[in-house]
Amino acid sequence: MISMITPDRPTQLETASDKPALLSSSVKTWSLLLLVFLAVHFAALFSPSLFDDADATHANAAQHIAVSGDWVTLSVNGIRYLEKPPLPYWLAAIDYHLFGYNVFATHLPVSLAVLACAILAWNWSRRAYGDRAAFYATLAILTSAGIFLFTRFLIPESLLTFLLALALYTFLTGLEDRKPARLYLAYAALAVAVLAKGLIAPVFFIAAVVPYLLVTGEWRRWRQFRLFTGTLLFLAIAAPWHILAGLRNPDQGHPVGNIPAPGNVHGFFYFYFLNEHVLRFLGKRYPHDYNKQPWFAFWLGQLVWLFPWSLFLPAALVRAWRNRRIFASDLRYDATNTIQFLDPRMSAHHASSTAARLRFRARTGLLLAIFAAFILAFFAISTNQEYYTFPAWFALLMLITGSLAAIEEAPEGNARWIKASSRWLTGAHAVFAFIGTVVSLALGYGLWTSRHLPFVPDIGTLLAHRGVGDYALATSQFFDLTGPSFAALRLPAVIAVLTLLFGPLSAWTLRRRGHGFEATVSVAFTAAIFLIAAQIALVRFEPLLSSRAIADTINRLAGPPAGPKDDQLILYGDQSYGSSVLFYTHRRALLVNGRSSSMLWGSYYPDAPHIFLEDPDLRSMWGTGPRKFLFVPGDFHRHVEELLGGRLYKLQELADKTLYTDRPLAQ
Repeated sequence: MISMITPDRPTQLETASDKPALLSSSVKTWSLLLLVFLAVHFAALFSPSLFDDADATHANAAQHIAVSGDWVTLSVNGIRYLEKPPLPYWLAAIDYHLFGYNVFATHLPVSLAVLACAILAWNWSRRAYGDRAAFYATLAILTSAGIFLFTRFLIPESLLTFLLALALYTFLTGLEDRKPARLYLAYAALAVAVLAKGLIAPVFFIAAVVPYLLVTGEWRRWRQFRLFTGTLLFLAIAAPWHILAGLRNPDQGHPVGNIPAPGNVHGFFYFYFLNEHVLRFLGKRYPHDYNKQPWFAFWLGQLVWLFPWSLFLPAALVRAWRNRRIFASDLRYDATNTIQFLDPRMSAHHASSTAARLRFRARTGLLLAIFAAFILAFFAISTNQEYYTFPAWFALLMLITGSLAAIEEAPEGNARWIKASSRWLTGAHAVFAFIGTVVSLALGYGLWTSRHLPFVPDIGTLLAHRGVGDYALATSQFFDLTGPSFAALRLPAVIAVLTLLFGPLSAWTLRRRGHGFEATVSVAFTAAIFLIAAQIALVRFEPLLSSRAIADTINRLAGPPAGPKDDQLILYGDQSYGSSVLFYTHRRALLVNGRSSSMLWGSYYPDAPHIFLEDPDLRSMWGTGPRKFLFVPGDFHRHVEELLGGRLYKLQELADKTLYTDRPLAQ
């Protein structure tokens, strides 16, 4: 058992006076933690508007549920959307009834899932590692770069992470506390996780639990696992939607192979279970509209998404290596431990509880380490996006912060370990200070070069459009930044410069002076303020990432959807290019050359609406019948201008997107 997972020795006797003042009161501690959540995550729920691509596409699926009342078959722009399980869309649809159709209602479930992860991390870490580790783990959940970045749009990863972590926690505590009935909560959480993300949830759970049971020997208690009744509970929660979705979306015609054709298409069971799970993992899913990161980017990315807490990973690994022989089983104490247990101040009850904590700490580390390692290995092999490893971050942050707290709380008598740990932790702060200084200088240079440029609200006109990763990566847009773009980013850049210049240096100074707790908290607060600056910058990116302004123009000029004027909305290319237009106009759009990506499979159902056009169809209908509003992404501008010639009337440009109509507004 590695020692990133295990303690150096039982935690020393603590009194209230031994704790940092901030941890002396749960009310005081959680007031600060909730303030961090409100500032970093909750405040970001109101802006920017929904992004094009996955964010608004998923919001459209939830909007369909709220409007139609169909809670079984997801639909986007009138086309079956069969590739995703329903839980995130159910939650958003409920929010739409409560708060209206807006970004707050859309992203609220994702943000609350982050808070739920933080609360679970607090309780789990507090039992396994103590109050300091619980505080650090909660701060880490709330201030990690990846968790913040990948909850800015509607994806189920934070929901999946909470549900999987809850399943693991209730499984572990159910066994440790000899309360097998608690395992029913694990079965229920796992079933809900299936409704959030699909079959990947039980795969991850089983891949962590089975090796854990084998290593610890707990498999001998298999009769207490409630396998039969627990499985029934799991199926009672997870199966109904899958069965109904399969019955309502059966095979059509006589499908052959994996490629659909008009009137001949596999139904839900094949598409969802085989195409979206098995073939996606093997890289043979159809259509092939997904990406796999280079191995170097994948592994380096994990350090970035865990930043700044990944800075402490080397110290945790060193501690793990040095402690590798301390635990040959769940409990084996050295001479120092024996002396501690002979301490006359320690009651028998306290000794027993300390031993129980040690056992729980060791087993927590083992379970979380297996869980994180499997997820990382799984997506290193499979097709992946940057955020697919999100569930592993919860486990890694708990392990890192638990080890960090153990190092800071190590007994004074272990001078050799304290000295070594101090070097590694001080080195981590030195790296943080170096990174902060370099980034501050880079941002300062950008501010200086753009000092005479006017503020431009539409930052999209200032970007390079380098197309890194062909925009298949969730972070591709960050590579488009240019010097002039800082004219639109002055405020967040100034905040970031000041934060990264002084925060890491202050933390380094505190660490060198022996104020470990204050140094760690300084790192967290530096990250929190930087993320607030990042959120301000993200709002400035709205014209590039969202088409809300174009939707507002359409709503102002066009009649109501399905109204007497019957104006038509047309999107050139895949619906994801302008998915926020669909959401904010509440309109179904015609798609020119848009039978692709998520629209492809459902478009071949016989009852699919006739919304797919080709270039000749657009040319023949342009200028006839009801007024047309044509949304054109940047890559298609030249082609559309050549196709429709002088019959285009430009209404609006937003970043690289243009809105046209087919006649003067006076007509």
